[in-house]
Amino acid sequence: MHYISDILYWISTGLLVPVIVLLILLFGRALLLIGSFFGQYLAVHKTNAVLQKELEALDKDSIATLTERLPIRQKSLIIDYIRRMLVHKDSEAHLQKILSDFETASAADLATSRTLAKMGPILGLMGTLIPMGPALVGLSTGDIASMAYNMQVAFATTVVGLFSAAVGFITGQAKARWYHRDSASLQFLADLLTSPEPGR
Repeated sequence: MHYISDILYWISTGLLVPVIVLLILLFGRALLLIGSFFGQYLAVHKTNAVLQKELEALDKDSIATLTERLPIRQKSLIIDYIRRMLVHKDSEAHLQKILSDFETASAADLATSRTLAKMGPILGLMGTLIPMGPALVGLSTGDIASMAYNMQVAFATTVVGLFSAAVGFITGQAKARWYHRDSASLQFLADLLTSPEPGR
């Protein structure tokens, strides 16, 4: 039993460096996500202000000129998919494929936020528990300096992991709301395009 415990201790101790490296990578990715999220927020805010007005006044007669009224230089996922839907407006199969593609694209954009939200606490907890063993050994032997160093590593990994998770959770929640709203708008446009002409 003693040998098994030693093997587990060596394995857990050996995982400390990879865990710390991964946490540093997650932290860097979280910082990049904050910057891209801010730019995306501004684009979504501008696009939504224009798009909602167009959709509220949209009918079968005004669909033909919708492309001309869409923002040209605004980079937005929903604008690209609206243009695709208008190109294939006469094919219900293509419209359903475009809706599915939008769901896939939105899920791909949410993947980074979800990864940070899930992996941050996992790696943070691992980075907290692994140094606790050497810290307790240092406490039992009276090596206060070693104990203090390992406790410092444990607390630092916890903070970095929770920070990365918080960034992932907040950005993921906001993006999920955006894509849910955009999906409803695209579904409305698809229903309008496939609805029969009045009098037919």
